[in-house]
Amino acid sequence: MSTLLVLLGCQAGFADPSREFGAPVLEGERFPTEVHTPTTLGVVDTPVTDVHGTPVGVACATCHGPDAATAWASRPGEPFHTGVELHHGPITCASCHDPDDRTKLRLADGTGLDLADAMTLCAQCHGPQFRDYTHGSHGGMAGYWDTRRGPRTRNHCVDCHAPHAPAYAPVVPAAPANDRTPLEDSHG
Repeated sequence: MSTLLVLLGCQAGFADPSREFGAPVLEGERFPTEVHTPTTLGVVDTPVTDVHGTPVGVACATCHGPDAATAWASRPGEPFHTGVELHHGPITCASCHDPDDRTKLRLADGTGLDLADAMTLCAQCHGPQFRDYTHGSHGGMAGYWDTRRGPRTRNHCVDCHAPHAPAYAPVVPAAPANDRTPLEDSHG
């Protein structure tokens, strides 16, 4: 009997009209999903920091671009890449960067990539993370989960992971909240 009352109540609609479901969205209508392009692509951090303590970056093309010869000729004896420490497994710079043009990337098979396509490079070694990314459980996003309702923006790998040292630093978890008080013995 109670099941019948619940079913009849569901057919009556919501008591609060603002909670009614919106009009159905047709399956074919989808908003775009864009991948954020980080400003840190093609930038290496320097020991110099800004007023917030964030390292100031220099574009790789400053020294590795078309005018690289003149850029480095003006700084004889200056140490090269002293601020870059590679902590990315057993790989070298040439594992990801094109040795002839360091402003470009390259896949394991030698295929060249622009820096904007760095996610393709990451995916060749980090398959499980990329699979999870494509299914929405890795990487984060802003906007609508259901792209029939609105657009979505996804994070890029380097939004969260530094390319030369992608692992997160170890953190000490916070102690759990102490929201309980000892029970007082009221029968004393």
